[in-house]
Amino acid sequence: MTPADFDFLRKFLKQRSGLVLSDDKQYLIESRLTPIARKHGLASISEIAAKLKGTAPALESAVVEAMTTNESFFFRDKTPFDSFKEVMLPHLLTARAAQKKIRIWCAAASTGQEPYTLAMMLDEMKARLAGWRVEILGTDLSTEVLERAKAGAYTQFEVQRGLPIQMLMRYFRKEESNWRINEAIRSMVQYREWNLLSDLRPLGQFDVVFCRNVLIYFDQATKTKVLEAIAQQMPADGLLYLGGAETVLGITSRFAPLPNERGVYGLAGAAAAKNSAAPRRTGSLA
Repeated sequence: MTPADFDFLRKFLKQRSGLVLSDDKQYLIESRLTPIARKHGLASISEIAAKLKGTAPALESAVVEAMTTNESFFFRDKTPFDSFKEVMLPHLLTARAAQKKIRIWCAAASTGQEPYTLAMMLDEMKARLAGWRVEILGTDLSTEVLERAKAGAYTQFEVQRGLPIQMLMRYFRKEESNWRINEAIRSMVQYREWNLLSDLRPLGQFDVVFCRNVLIYFDQATKTKVLEAIAQQMPADGLLYLGGAETVLGITSRFAPLPNERGVYGLAGAAAAKNSAAPRRTGSLA
C-alpha cells in the first residue's frame, strides 16, 4: 500500500463512516482489508483503493464494515442501565402518562446487545408498563452485524460478558454451542441500516437516545454534526446517553450534562430550566 493509497482510504472512510484514522494506523488498514482484497479477487490493498475510485458498491460496504469497530456486550458499563431503570424511566413514565408511548434509539447497535439489554429490562417491568407502547430501534451502518442482531444468537463468551445468569436462564435458550434470545425479546426491537452521517429526520423523534462509544471514533467537526442532528430528533425533555469516555463539553452547546448522572445529557435549554428538579436516584423528579 502506497502513501497515496493510505491517504485515499483514510479520506474515504471518514467521508463514508466518520471514522478518523491517525497516521500510525496503516497496520490496521492492512490487517483488516487484506482479507477483503482476497474475498473480492483483488491482489492488494492498492487494488482496493483503485476500485473504490470507481463504482463498486459491494466493495465500498465491505471496506466500511471491515474497518468499523463492532465491540458490544450486554449491560456494558452497567451504570447507564441502572440510571435508565432507576431514574430516567420513572421520569418518562410520569412525563408521558397521557401519551403512554416512549421511543428509544440505540445508534450504532452493532450485534444487538445494547437494545436487547434494554428490552430485557423493560420486560422485567412489564406490569408497570401495561398499556404502554415502548419502541426500541437499533441502527448500524453494517448490514452484517445487523443480521446477527436480528438473529439474536450469541456465543458462550458473548453471554458471559455482563449478562446476569438469571437473565441468561430466563431469556435465552441453548442451541448447540450458541445461546439464542427468545422471540418475545427479539420482537421488542426493530433494526434498520442507517449511517449516523446521513439525514436522521426519517427516523422520527426519540425520547431516549443511546449513542455510546461512537463519538470517540470521530473528529471534532463530525462529533458536532452528529450531536446537532441527534438534538433535532429529540423533544425538549429528551435524554441522551454517551459512553463513559465521551462528552459534549467543547463540542456542542445543544446538550448539557444532567446533575449526578454520569454520561446522561439533556437538551441544553431544558436541562438548564429544570436543574433544580433534575431526575434523582430516588426514581422521580423530586
